[in-house]
Amino acid sequence: MSGSAILDGRTKGLPASIATSTPMSRESIGRAGWNVLREDLPLPLAVLKQSSLRHNSDWMQAFRRMTGVSIAPHGKTTMSPELYAQQLGDGAWAITVATVQQLRVCREHGIARVILANQLVGKQAIAYVLDELARDPRFEFCCLVDSIAGVDLLSDATHERNIGRPLDVLLECGAAGARTGCRTLDDALAVARRVAAARPHLRMVGVEGFEGAIHGETAAETETKVTAFVDFIGHVAGRCVAEGLIDADPVIVSAGGSAYFDIVTRLPRAFDGLRAQVVIRSGCYLTHDSDGYAKAARRMRERMPEITSLGDGLVDALEVWSYVQSLPEPGLAILTMGKRDVSYDQKLPFPRSVWRPARAGEHAQSAVSSADAKPVPLVGDYAITGLNDQHAFMRIPTDHPLQVGDMIGCTISHPCTTFDKWRFMPIVDDNYTVIDAITTWF
Repeated sequence: MSGSAILDGRTKGLPASIATSTPMSRESIGRAGWNVLREDLPLPLAVLKQSSLRHNSDWMQAFRRMTGVSIAPHGKTTMSPELYAQQLGDGAWAITVATVQQLRVCREHGIARVILANQLVGKQAIAYVLDELARDPRFEFCCLVDSIAGVDLLSDATHERNIGRPLDVLLECGAAGARTGCRTLDDALAVARRVAAARPHLRMVGVEGFEGAIHGETAAETETKVTAFVDFIGHVAGRCVAEGLIDADPVIVSAGGSAYFDIVTRLPRAFDGLRAQVVIRSGCYLTHDSDGYAKAARRMRERMPEITSLGDGLVDALEVWSYVQSLPEPGLAILTMGKRDVSYDQKLPFPRSVWRPARAGEHAQSAVSSADAKPVPLVGDYAITGLNDQHAFMRIPTDHPLQVGDMIGCTISHPCTTFDKWRFMPIVDDNYTVIDAITTWF
């Protein structure tokens, strides 16, 4: 694997004593014997719990087997080649990306099948894709088209470059008020016919959409709109097959953020004798969260009761730890994490657990630490109420037991915008011993 990260004392989350002349590899971090609760690593620190990652991956494999779908998880969530490798090893069909920079990371780490779930525009981006397709005949790639102008850009570039094989595209469907994508059947067919006219330089392999940008006034209304949108994707695909506009068997039909991928499994499995491959693209299933996706998972179990047979659902695997650095007034604790360390674009972090490290000459046991060397839940009126760049404001009850130097573990509301704040994250066991690590490439 190429593209190794340089990890040393300048890297957030690693001891400052690690010399720049002797940087650590990801593998050596897993062998260092560090323990988060023993304060072997500085805080703030984002960690991934190995048992939760394994549980979530196993659950998704079981879900795929039950529903007969493929998964191309969205790599923008983590931008971590190590997690991509786990997902592909566990049966993912491809990795999805949103930009050519993200595609480059995938290619640098040997990923052979990538969906660019976005329009491919711009001289540099198109040139890189065509060069990579020409360089590696095993590389499988497709991007999205939703306009005649966009098709013409790709057609002109592929005609001029003539790499000897077609550039594969998926026709993108969209919904009013949402994001990209054709809003009507007539628009979709016009774009598809333009792709067909650009043969053999372009090839349409299926139809897709992103339902995560669709919203209603209530959860039920949103689900009704999402269901209608998924039906629209299937209808467009059927019409394209009927006109001979799709040059693939199986026909790819795809959607699926992390909130409604059960509804996406209702896409058709065949069109006029051609098989269909349903591809969901959930990116957050591996780490999950404590807010939006957790609520979505509960709704999913209501919509699809049969998934209860798969056992416990997805669990949050990502935590951000910080110290209590000040107790400046009653009812307030200041923590050593902020906007540069944890997501805040949807909800603020959720304080869940506490640990009191051993003071000099003491064992790590107190009113807020357990005898079996594990953090204990925070019980009572604890809440993060605000973030500065490097500080968190935590509301605390008047009878709290906290002291300066205590460690607070928070879960998060949006994995995507927590991962992008870290160049590496340790993977820990249930006792918070570091057993592995991941790197990120944002």
